Amino acid sequence: MTEITAAKATTITVGTGTDAREIAIIYRAATTTAERPALVWLGGYRSDMSGTKAVVLDALAETLGSASIRFDYSGHGVSGGEFRDGTISRWLEESIAVIDATSPKSVILVGSSMGGWIALRLVQELKKRATGPKIAGLVLIAPAPDFTSELIEPELTDKERQSLAERGYFEEHSEYSPEPNIYTRALMEDGAKNRVLSGMIETGCPVHILQGMSDPDVPYRHALKLMEFLPADDVMMTLIRDGDHRLSRPQDLEKIQAAVRNLIIDDEKLG
Repeated sequence: MTEITAAKATTITVGTGTDAREIAIIYRAATTTAERPALVWLGGYRSDMSGTKAVVLDALAETLGSASIRFDYSGHGVSGGEFRDGTISRWLEESIAVIDATSPKSVILVGSSMGGWIALRLVQELKKRATGPKIAGLVLIAPAPDFTSELIEPELTDKERQSLAERGYFEEHSEYSPEPNIYTRALMEDGAKNRVLSGMIETGCPVHILQGMSDPDVPYRHALKLMEFLPADDVMMTLIRDGDHRLSRPQDLEKIQAAVRNLIIDDEKLG
């Protein structure tokens, strides 16, 4: 593994043999003596760590003197691996490996869209360990937990179901890229194994959800449903009436940054 230095890109290898893939990381070390949580960016499906929200989060970390951790899942951005091999379990494994490689004592997980699902699963997996970082808070931006079974599967056409059965995948027009979205049978089947909206979710930390009410990809009712599964946590939701799925406008970015700042303030009050 390459030595990780502040604000410098590096890679780690996840998996072995033919399953090995190089995961790209940008790590910014903390510049303050205060024990502030590291900000961990968990991107969405087909997004990468050079996106607007990820860069803004990194800049916020620099302003606060906090550590910042950004990375690309396999098949995304500048990481290795094939996108079509991607599953929730695979990308979760990479997220855990990045946390292990950077070794933060405390983290705030900021998950966008699919990254919100990864964040919730990451909390579950980290809680099983005797060691690991304290989860100081979650900021979930247009979170899409269980999107394979909750949002995609119910809307599948007969043609798409046939393509999944015969070809192992189907394609869907993307509003954000000239290339179509590709959903594989492996992703759909693995998604069912990683469901979180099947029982009470206990994160043990404050959660702030930001959701656009004009989101065409993840309906705001999905975020409301998520709240029902978080009865034991301190959960705040910000509904943005004219917000879309990306929530990357200046006014949206301000709300995201405020949510992160508030979690850090609350964490410092608790000591």
